[in-house]
Parts: sequence; structure tokens; C-alpha cells
Amino acid sequence: MSLTDKAIEQIRELIRTGALPPGSKLPPEPELAAQLGLSRNLAREAVKALAVARVLEVRRGDGTYVTSLQPSLLLEGLGGAVELLQSDSAALLDLMEVRRLLEPVATALAATRITDDQLAQVKQHLDAMRAARDDMEQLNAHDAAFHRAVVSATGNETLLTLLEGISGRTLRARIWRGLVDDQAAGRTLAEHEAIFDALCTRDAALSQAAALMHVSHTEQWLREHLRSAAPAEDPPESGKPA
Repeated sequence: MSLTDKAIEQIRELIRTGALPPGSKLPPEPELAAQLGLSRNLAREAVKALAVARVLEVRRGDGTYVTSLQPSLLLEGLGGAVELLQSDSAALLDLMEVRRLLEPVATALAATRITDDQLAQVKQHLDAMRAARDDMEQLNAHDAAFHRAVVSATGNETLLTLLEGISGRTLRARIWRGLVDDQAAGRTLAEHEAIFDALCTRDAALSQAAALMHVSHTEQWLREHLRSAAPAEDPPESGKPA
């Protein structure tokens, strides 16, 4: 571990133990360095690194503060990290597998907590999907909004942020599926209607099963097509088939 990493860990420990709670102001740099037994340069580098990680916020002319430490803030870099994964079939299938493990369980949880107003929002996205069934990019954009509304209904910000983090990469794959599979739009709509109907019953098991069937169908389709496709046929960044 480098000296900078050790300095970062010392500041993180102050935050973990509550010595520096969310929203609190750090001591001035000279005091912080002395308190931790660091050089001012090491303290400065540690603060910079933690600011990039959204753990600290440097306010010019005011000082450095601990952020709210909310999941949406600390995990917002996840999507960027996912985008940097190797652009190969294995990485894409890994992400689809993670989605299959998380999203059905999230949908089950949503079924037990969703309000009438939240159900109405989910239905709005489903109606928008129906209207856009001939425009695959728009259909999938509303598809993503549908799932975000469902997971939002869990009230679990960490779960929402995690699933949002992997959605961009899998969204391109779903667009690719729609462009090369003429039946994809109809199946996608039917599967989303099943999820919505299950949510309306507030039945967790039924909602989880409907979401699992939906995600599993997409994952299985990708596995079959990526296995037989040449590298040039992998889902491209633009969302159009190669």
C-alpha cells in the first residue's frame, strides 16, 4: 500500500467511526496533516482522491466537507466503470447475469411496497412502450424507464443505483436484439405487461417470476446469438448491428 493509500485509509477511518460524520467540515489542511501524522502533501493528495470518489467535497474559499455519503452519490461512478469493461461477449453476459440475479428480486420487493401512484407511473412507461413498438431505440428507452420506476418503488436507493449502473451496457444489447429479431418488440411488450399485471396484485412471488422470465429470455437470446456470431457481429456501441 502506497503512502497516499494509507493517508486515504486514515481519513476514511475517521468517517467510518463517526469522527467525521456526513456534512461535517474537515480541519484545515495543516491541522489535518498534523492530526494524522502526515505531510501536508500527502494529506492534500488523499483529500483530492476522496473528492474524486465523492466522499469529500472541496468548496473553494470555504473548506472541505464530508458529503452526504448517499448511495446515489458514492455509487454514481459505477456506470462509468461498467462502460470501461472489456467490450466482449463474456463481459456483456456477465452483466446480464448480474441483472438476472438482482432485478427479479427487486421486482418482488417492489410488489410489496409499490403505491397506487407508483403503479400509475409504471403504467405510463408501459403505455409509452406500446406507442413506440416500431421504434426500437425509443421502445428500449421506455423499457429502461419502466424498470427504473419499478425498482424505485422498492425505496432502496442502493439497489436502484446498482441496477442503473449496469443498465446502459445491457440497454445497447437489448436494442441490438430488437434490430435483428423481428419478434422482439412483441415479446418484450408481453413480458412487461406480465410484470405490470403481477405488480398490480402486489404478489411478490408472481412479480419475481414475471421479471425473471423477462430477463432470462433476453439473456438466453444473447447467449445463443453471441455464441454463433463472429466478433464483428457483437452489439456495437452505436446500438446498430454491425
